Amino acid sequence: MKKEFAVIGLGRLGGSIVQELVALGASVMAIDISEEKVEEYAQIATQAVTADTTDESVLRSLGIRNFEHVVVAIGENIQASILTTLILKEIGVPKITVKAQNDHHEKVLLKIGADQVVHPERDMGRRMANNMMSNNILDYLELSDEYSLVEVKANEHLYGYTLIELDIRARYGVNIVAIKRDNQLLVSPQAIERIKQGDVLIVIGSDVDIHEFEKKSLH
Repeated sequence: MKKEFAVIGLGRLGGSIVQELVALGASVMAIDISEEKVEEYAQIATQAVTADTTDESVLRSLGIRNFEHVVVAIGENIQASILTTLILKEIGVPKITVKAQNDHHEKVLLKIGADQVVHPERDMGRRMANNMMSNNILDYLELSDEYSLVEVKANEHLYGYTLIELDIRARYGVNIVAIKRDNQLLVSPQAIERIKQGDVLIVIGSDVDIHEFEKKSLH
């Protein structure tokens, strides 16, 4: 069976999510208050609907509680975002992901029951800043306020050494959870695995420890 999603708000984020989910084979209902936006996605989404999602009766009539995951990607209207999230929670939607405009918005969303809150602009800013600060960090994914997962390009300081010889976990408190090598992914590499030229290390840990590892091991 296809996974079923509903996406409310068809701005840049919502529209992009609709396109990606459809491309991945999901069934997607795209919803927006703007008829123009809905028309834009009518040929992309499984179903596209013009609706005011701050009206509980409208959401119920769409059968919204039958969707396993609803994304609220409403743009600037924080009030509409909060009201929509609250109604979705009361109706009994199993999982709700919401785009937040700021930290205060996030606090309210979490308090009323959003399962996941995302800050696309803030997160992208952090990601870009981390990539810009280091030639070795290829990608950066924030897991929480203090922990991240990064892709780090190995360099000559690491080549030829095994993971046990480098003892990165004991020395820096970070874990190498996988190694990308020649278009392959070595998950949970063994301690005797030797770092080779061209390897990309996938590292998880606190931001402080990752920064320390990157500064001392890769320079």
